Amino acid sequence: MTLYVKKDVLEDVAIIGGLIGVQFAYAGNSVFLSYVMSLGLNHLTIIIFSTFATFVLLSPVAVYFERSKWPKQFSLKLMIQLVLISFAGVTLFQSLFLKGIQLTSPAMATAMPNLAPGLIFLIAWACRLEKVKLSCLYSRVKIVGTLLCVVGALSMSLLHSTTSSPKESKMAVPSPAMILDWDKIIGCLYLMAAVFVLSGNIVLQATTLGDFPAPVSLCAITSLIGVLITAMVQLLEDHKFEFDLPLISTRDLIAYSVLGGSVGGVCVSFNGWAMKKRGPVFASMFSPIGTVVSVILSVITLGDTINMGSLAGMVLMFTGLYFVLWAKGKEGFSYADSLESELDEEKPLLS
Repeated sequence: MTLYVKKDVLEDVAIIGGLIGVQFAYAGNSVFLSYVMSLGLNHLTIIIFSTFATFVLLSPVAVYFERSKWPKQFSLKLMIQLVLISFAGVTLFQSLFLKGIQLTSPAMATAMPNLAPGLIFLIAWACRLEKVKLSCLYSRVKIVGTLLCVVGALSMSLLHSTTSSPKESKMAVPSPAMILDWDKIIGCLYLMAAVFVLSGNIVLQATTLGDFPAPVSLCAITSLIGVLITAMVQLLEDHKFEFDLPLISTRDLIAYSVLGGSVGGVCVSFNGWAMKKRGPVFASMFSPIGTVVSVILSVITLGDTINMGSLAGMVLMFTGLYFVLWAKGKEGFSYADSLESELDEEKPLLS
């Protein structure tokens, strides 16, 4: 009994500590990607190289540790799920996310994913994977929390996209005389679209893990498929593979790819394992840490600034996030039970 309790405690510490570490890694990676794109590297090239590095690094681990968990045969349904996860999670999400970083800032890019729990709730509700009773307090709190997240994101986007006159401090409360920066507004829309895609992808991953309970293998396979899809997109878009690197040597590109692939692969695999153990909403509750770290790193390394209006929008978004998470915690559903087997309409997706 004592050993069982100790094992549970160690697992909880590992999950919580790992999820915090993942947020530090995501924040550092956002700042790093912003710097790399400032050197003129195409966002599709970044996706291809870093995702292929993820596949190369994770494949041996997946074969060694998870081969016994692979399904005996890949059904048509499972193959379609893998292709959809690859397209949405690798090509579409990362393309939108990198374009958003390029037009806004790393801090904004790490703040937007805080919309994900609320959007996951709405998508799951629409797909009838999540029970919602308007007469229930917790269901109403989740709806209010989701609305707060959306209002916070919109407020943060609009206020982040304002520019003031040189006489005004960048940390001052925005005035009516400020002018909208449309590039930043478009960048925020890219980020919102990326988060919507990510939310749908998380729902799909959660259902796929029921048939394919091997998160590292899932990440490796979808990375390879994602590389092929992204390469085809670049070929259709540019009619060639664009690898012109005026400010980056081939050696540096390989190093960046291995670093990005390692960070991405480890983080995605760990998140998949944590989702399998505790559910996607629990894994999402640590995302504000990444935003705070990203703001600090952006100010220190890139010289970025953030105004009080954007900070207020972030606080509003965080408030809505924890409303949703508090309601889910009070509902008392088992995290493990909902993902250990294939989900059905009687089991809440976000538990």
